[in-house]
Amino acid sequence: MHTCLWPNNNQLMQTYHDEEWCVPNSEDQYIFEMLTLEGAQSGLSWSIVLSKRDSYKEAFHNFDITYCSKLTDADLEYIKVHNNVIKHFSKLQSVRNNAKVILKVQDEFKSFSNFLWSYVDFKQIVNNWDADTQIPAQTELSKQISNDLKKRGFKFIGPVTMYSFMQAIGMVDDHIKTCAYHVSNKK
Repeated sequence: MHTCLWPNNNQLMQTYHDEEWCVPNSEDQYIFEMLTLEGAQSGLSWSIVLSKRDSYKEAFHNFDITYCSKLTDADLEYIKVHNNVIKHFSKLQSVRNNAKVILKVQDEFKSFSNFLWSYVDFKQIVNNWDADTQIPAQTELSKQISNDLKKRGFKFIGPVTMYSFMQAIGMVDDHIKTCAYHVSNKK
């Protein structure tokens, strides 16, 4: 059985592929983590971001949404200097910004998860690609979600980032159809 090629024999990437990528998740804290990490990836490789994931968890108190919403610029500057995170200050500010917006979404929809998963009627989109090269970088749905999130005030959530995010939280299954982790091959 052939597997997805994108992990490229990188153990961290392979573990992420096998255990998290395209696995449906509805926990707001995890969803916030993936939104943060996908936003941090913008312009960089996913392997770089994954290698810094533990530092992000430490810096942002395991992605506690309320904690992150209260961070000051001084707090973020400290994180930038003292933690092994992406040093782009606007990306760090987006963590606080997005946490604040998530709290508003939670008030309105009971959870951030409910808001996001409603775009797919709470059912995972399952694709049947023959090769990694067929997987799109963005879709009409990722464009729509990106635009809707921008209107609510979210940052670093362009349509390409949003599609990767959809894969990260399992809204879409983009494992190639011969991969053991494709939903149709799981027992």
